[in-house]
Amino acid sequence: MAAGSLVIVFLGPPGAGKGTQAARLADDLDLVKISTGDILRSHVARGTELGRQVGPIMERGELVPDELIIAIIREELAGMPEVRAIFDGFPRTTPQAEALDALLAELGAPVDVAVLLEVPEDELVRRLLRRAELEGRADDNEETIKRRLQVYREQTQPLVDYYAARGVLKRVDGLGDPGRIYCRIREVV
Repeated sequence: MAAGSLVIVFLGPPGAGKGTQAARLADDLDLVKISTGDILRSHVARGTELGRQVGPIMERGELVPDELIIAIIREELAGMPEVRAIFDGFPRTTPQAEALDALLAELGAPVDVAVLLEVPEDELVRRLLRRAELEGRADDNEETIKRRLQVYREQTQPLVDYYAARGVLKRVDGLGDPGRIYCRIREVV
């Protein structure tokens, strides 16, 4: 893979600001932002076969099966002449991280940095309820938010250890002004 490849993984619970910060960083560094949540919501909205499969899963606040997510990621990366990507909302489990590493190894572009946005849970709930109100996101009601945070703690939190063990984890305080948070991210990337 060309020296210009760059792979960044954004980690953190729902509502931590991954999407906002990943979009800004993607623009600044000329990276493709790959948001599995956005891709899946698009399929649900369009009523595709994938959307019909994953819609009920998402409504329950559960994770979409790994094989479906990996297939989506493989398709997204397939057309890139060099892998320059930010992953927002993926991987969410250690098996997904291992599958991503295997896929990236095939492409000669390992994960360069995993940014962990850290935000207290009470702030996450407040943010997600506000986002639901502003964006009309049906998958962000209080019951589903609490379920998503529980799923994050149980299934996604181990990724912190996974990326720390590989020496690529960078912890970033996700509280405060989005501009300041972005400056903190730029310091570690």
